[in-house]
Amino acid sequence: MMNSTDTRRPRAALLRMARVFAPLAALTLGAAALGGCTSEQFQKGYILPPGALEQIPIGASQDQVLIVMGTPSTVATLNGEVFYYISQRAERMVAFMPQRVTDQRVIAIYFDQNRRVQRLANYGLQDGRIFDFISRTTPTSGQEMSYLAPLFKLISFR
Repeated sequence: MMNSTDTRRPRAALLRMARVFAPLAALTLGAAALGGCTSEQFQKGYILPPGALEQIPIGASQDQVLIVMGTPSTVATLNGEVFYYISQRAERMVAFMPQRVTDQRVIAIYFDQNRRVQRLANYGLQDGRIFDFISRTTPTSGQEMSYLAPLFKLISFR
């Protein structure tokens, strides 16, 4: 037969084990919960293959551009045809928080009347203004700017 001191010993050992493992379990659960709060990267739209723009020389045909770059996001007619490839990168630092846009790009490939590449442009935002990262210039006005400005407003969701 067991007396009262025999039943207290296993219970006391269980309480000691619980005191040791409870903080360890809480620490493990906390680390797992914080692991889900890391930053996330998002890519929307066209993803430019590495070295793609270098494969398109001035004078290349429209078919060559389609083979290298694929189908454009949109096409416009400005003294010839223009292919636009639109992309946006964003990040979210903590889960369930709003995304923050880190980069927006519009790659424009201009064709002449013979459907040959006349000019390449890689537009993005620099200091809040539309900037061509290939020619290192800012478009000022005219048809080109009137088409680019709405594209950047369209892809930014602030």
